Amino acid sequence: MDLQTLSDRLEIADVLTRYTRAIDTGDWDRLDTVFTPDAQIDYVQSGGIAAAYPEVKAWLAEVLPAFFPIRMHTLGQVDVALDGDEATVAAYFHNPMPVSDGQGGEKIVEFGGIYHHTMTRTADGWRSRALHEEIVWKRGM
Repeated sequence: MDLQTLSDRLEIADVLTRYTRAIDTGDWDRLDTVFTPDAQIDYVQSGGIAAAYPEVKAWLAEVLPAFFPIRMHTLGQVDVALDGDEATVAAYFHNPMPVSDGQGGEKIVEFGGIYHHTMTRTADGWRSRALHEEIVWKRGM
């Protein structure tokens, strides 16, 4: 593996980490360092929306804190296929979140799946221009 490939893979891993940290901490503006302004994002399989990045960003900021006030991602098995200034990326995720059980307590809702990103090299570094969230399993819904 050459130095450029190693550098690209590390930068792409940073994009994935910025994404999960932004979602988990509610730092919605940090998502601007993850997505291109015209990115298309699809959260339909987890009950969300599919739309352009600006609409999805606003939706995330409104909906996630209301339904899932505490969020925590774990990523693993990141597969990166580089092709010049483009990359397809698949990253396994596990996302447990405590939610109200409706009776004064809480329960854990979990999602497991694969984030499918199409990334592109920009003047500001690697960015995702498309994200499709594939839900493989869920528990506690």
